[in-house]
Amino acid sequence: MKKLIILGGGESGIGAALLGKAKGFDVFLSDLNSLQDHFRDRLYQQEIPFEEKTHTEEVILGADLVIKSPGIPEKSAIVQKIREKNIPIFSEIEFASRYTQARIIAITGSNGKTTTTLLTYHLLKSAGWNVGLAGNVGKSFAEQVLLNDYDHFVLELSSFQLDDIYDFRADISVLLNITPDHLDRYDYIFDNYVRSKFKILLNQLPHNSFIYNADDPVIARELTSRQLAVNRFPVSLKGGNNAVAQLTTQGLVFHLPDHPTKVIPFEKLPLKGPHNYMNIMSAVLAASQAGLAFEAIESGLTTFQNAPHRLEKVAVIDGVEYINDSKATNVDSVYYALQSFESPIILLIGGVDKGNDYDAIKDLVQTKVKGVIALGKDNVKLEHYFEPIVPLFFATDDLNKALEKAREWATPKDVVLLSPACASFDLFNNYEDRGNRFREAVLSFA
Repeated sequence: MKKLIILGGGESGIGAALLGKAKGFDVFLSDLNSLQDHFRDRLYQQEIPFEEKTHTEEVILGADLVIKSPGIPEKSAIVQKIREKNIPIFSEIEFASRYTQARIIAITGSNGKTTTTLLTYHLLKSAGWNVGLAGNVGKSFAEQVLLNDYDHFVLELSSFQLDDIYDFRADISVLLNITPDHLDRYDYIFDNYVRSKFKILLNQLPHNSFIYNADDPVIARELTSRQLAVNRFPVSLKGGNNAVAQLTTQGLVFHLPDHPTKVIPFEKLPLKGPHNYMNIMSAVLAASQAGLAFEAIESGLTTFQNAPHRLEKVAVIDGVEYINDSKATNVDSVYYALQSFESPIILLIGGVDKGNDYDAIKDLVQTKVKGVIALGKDNVKLEHYFEPIVPLFFATDDLNKALEKAREWATPKDVVLLSPACASFDLFNNYEDRGNRFREAVLSFA
């Protein structure tokens, strides 16, 4: 019996442990941190041995195969020792893909992948298809492979999940954009991160589909250096680039192979903003390439609701719209958020800075933002950058005080936008906690 070691006892690790045991492996799970109670209970129920708050090296280094949580960096001491012993390390995605015959739609990008994944899933699910949702969103891919016999999976994949794939192959891959992010995991070398994102194309065959943002200069540059035997479907907001889907003054236009040209007008779109038009076009193409009829796609668009914390409309109070975009944890996400509104914006920004360069949003801030409220424990960098370029600036470490100031500044038709550009860990547990508390505070005075 082969020894399978699971490093990390979160959603993906527990799923991999359950699938591994079901497939006949001798499974042991190890986590340097404490497990959540419900995960610990599941391991007990399935009689899977585990350890917490430590890594027992002699046990781990006796593995035939290791499945590593995407949150564990390559540079960690235990991973380096596993590599030195030449023990194979898989991602949960790689492991689970070996036990399913389902067609896979895999979606990645620095920004927009969750929205695109959820929309693609919704389009297929609302049409009555037997489809699963997994990866970086939803339940563990491995556990769903174990428990369900889906015909299709829609997977949101982060660069960390792509790093340890080998034989994984997507029937349909989607690459939305590549901008600097998580560079601390890639030796601060952007090209390392780019190569990780491009692993979404690994093993694709000529009859598979590759949907990509033709406007993205990083993607365009990388494509010139690669010979890809796969069906390409470029998507563009600008037109040109041989785009099969593009933004026009009438709406979103699709030039699908062997189909008449289709137009989806703006009033039928469930999301607004140029970045979301890119997400919608990519999801529509993914569903179409999976075989869903365009009429079913149009019907599904009318019933889609995006996930919380992603340009989520919380309330309109005294004519002022409050938007929760807590998921915007990098500058590029804030850029897209600012593009989505024509009304004057009061921007709530701040948290744990990840080396942000705010020059990318400077022009948008100067033209669209009437006031910036810095919300964090350390607001010095934000104050130095934004106070000279906006009419109003306020800094606080108190969410309620931030919203009181926003109410004081706001006039009817303004937008109060929580789009932090930063991690949340200084004042909140995570971005969901930040978004939930923002929503609760807004609704408390609605």
